[in-house]
Amino acid sequence: MRRTVLERFRRCCLRPRGRDGLLARLRGNHAGNVLAMMAIALIPLLFIAGSAVDTARLYMVKTRLQQACDAGALAGRRFMESTSATTLDSAAVTQANAFFANNFKVGLFGAKAVRFTPAKTSENQVAATATATVPMTLTGMMGFGDQALTVTCEARYDVADTDIMFVLDTTGSMACLTSDGTAGCSQPVVSYTRPVIDGAPGYGGTIGYYTEERSGSKISGLRQAVLNFYDTLAAAVDPATHLRYGFVTYTSTVNAGYAIAALSPAYLVDSWTYNSRVLVDENNGSATTSAYTNTSQATCYSWAGRNPSAGYTAAGTATWTTINSWSPASGGTCTATVQPLKRTWSYQKVQFDTRQYKLGAAVPDLTKIDGSTSRWQGCIEERDTTQSSSFDYSNLPPDLNPDLVPTSDGTRWRPMWPDVVYYRGNTSSSTYWGTSTNPAGDSTSTSQLGQYTALNMPQNISAGYVSCGKPVQRLRVMTRSDVSAYVNAPDFVPQGGTYHDAGMIWGTRLLSPTGLFAGDTAAWPGRNPPKRYIVFMTDGDMSPSKCLYGMYGIENYDKRVTNLAYTSNCRATTQLDNHNARFLAACASAKARNISIFVVGFGQTLTTQLTQCASPGQAFYAADNAALNTAFQTIAKRVAMLRLSR
Repeated sequence: MRRTVLERFRRCCLRPRGRDGLLARLRGNHAGNVLAMMAIALIPLLFIAGSAVDTARLYMVKTRLQQACDAGALAGRRFMESTSATTLDSAAVTQANAFFANNFKVGLFGAKAVRFTPAKTSENQVAATATATVPMTLTGMMGFGDQALTVTCEARYDVADTDIMFVLDTTGSMACLTSDGTAGCSQPVVSYTRPVIDGAPGYGGTIGYYTEERSGSKISGLRQAVLNFYDTLAAAVDPATHLRYGFVTYTSTVNAGYAIAALSPAYLVDSWTYNSRVLVDENNGSATTSAYTNTSQATCYSWAGRNPSAGYTAAGTATWTTINSWSPASGGTCTATVQPLKRTWSYQKVQFDTRQYKLGAAVPDLTKIDGSTSRWQGCIEERDTTQSSSFDYSNLPPDLNPDLVPTSDGTRWRPMWPDVVYYRGNTSSSTYWGTSTNPAGDSTSTSQLGQYTALNMPQNISAGYVSCGKPVQRLRVMTRSDVSAYVNAPDFVPQGGTYHDAGMIWGTRLLSPTGLFAGDTAAWPGRNPPKRYIVFMTDGDMSPSKCLYGMYGIENYDKRVTNLAYTSNCRATTQLDNHNARFLAACASAKARNISIFVVGFGQTLTTQLTQCASPGQAFYAADNAALNTAFQTIAKRVAMLRLSR
């Protein structure tokens, strides 16, 4: 038996000659080595995998913790009450904790011991620290303990001090609904009495005209949108932040005259040439000489002079009687010559003294025979310009240079004087003496732009051929009541035609930090310069007319914007192109002064010019009143952008 075991061992394990034994074969056989190596490497591989998993968990928790910290700090800053206290008020703490808790749920990836601590900084902002402990999983089996995470955050309002200039289209179409479209709404034109305004002595008490609003009109939506803008911004900013508001309502001109006069009356011309009329003759008709008997000497000489002593008779003429002689013959014979009187006017450019008119005083209207006086409402004709459809933005003409100080009549503004402006129907002077039923020489035409018609006749006002809206509001701190009083005033009404350049020129001029009104937009003592914004809203395309009387006079006669010959057709592509160029030049001037521009097309497709005028990403389309309100609130939130400082 023993022999058999030995034999078997020899055959199996010892190497006979020429043959390999088992141990030898095992020594040379590599099969199964990988399994052994994997068993040995399993421990570090598990460590690496566990580290990756736990590291990812730590990253996710920390990211979420940071986001929650940011949200809590922002909420705390949003609701923080500005007080002298060095600690954060309870309302802000409550809101900060609520926002943090909503953004970081306890137990996220096993996180525990979560803490969030908001605090008020020395700069009146909100800083916070958030901590959490995350238990390890696979790496925990290798002796690694729980990991503590800490993040910090700080939120601040970056509004700083802010100046906002609303440039608002208040033309006649604003009386309509957005659903009325370009066809308009054919509302009647009615009168109103202009309210008394401090600093505008010629304005209050005068009669103005506007297009009667439809219920739910666009201008009613604008009023509410402006107030909601104010509310949105007021609710978002730190009460310690300084906000100033200004307003420009525009049509074919801007009522900025008294704002100019407040700086210096010398910035307005002392005399200006208007498209008017001048009396050239009063004797019109054939004189008749007659002898009257049985007339006393006293009676004879009493006939001398004008009859009636003033004005004209309903029959159409007055007379001037000259006594040639009186003799006692035939019971007293009076020989007299009677000359019919009827004024003859020459319709032409006439220079008028504006020294008292520009101060708001009541001055005689020399184009009338009834002793009329007129007072300046405050609308202006612009200073000199050039006839161009493109401009060198580094060398702009006086009307487009927002910072140019007036030093000559070419650089001074001119008071609009619609009472003395007449439409004569051609470019040259012409003579007119009326008819037997119109001896004063005034046209009795009731058609728009009737020849020899004053531009301030109702038919011309109703068609927008002359307008003078609400005075501009220079930048100042305004309460909500102040803003409401401005947009709900009886003279915040729709009237006139659409000249975007008129509005943007004056919005830029009033907001420029380097211009005539720089004092209005200067930095508050000890503060950084304010951020400056223009909110430009329009409900229509640019619509210049060669026939209306506005900021550039009457283009058909004055040719300040174009060099086009007179035509009875009031529209011209060249004039439109040149006004669009002015608009874009004014927009460029604003941007060059670090003024951001928001543009809102209200029921109005955003044209190339409107989009180009807006700062990048700041052009809006509002289809109706609700959309306008939304656009204005969006703009307010962008102005009051709350941000994370770290």
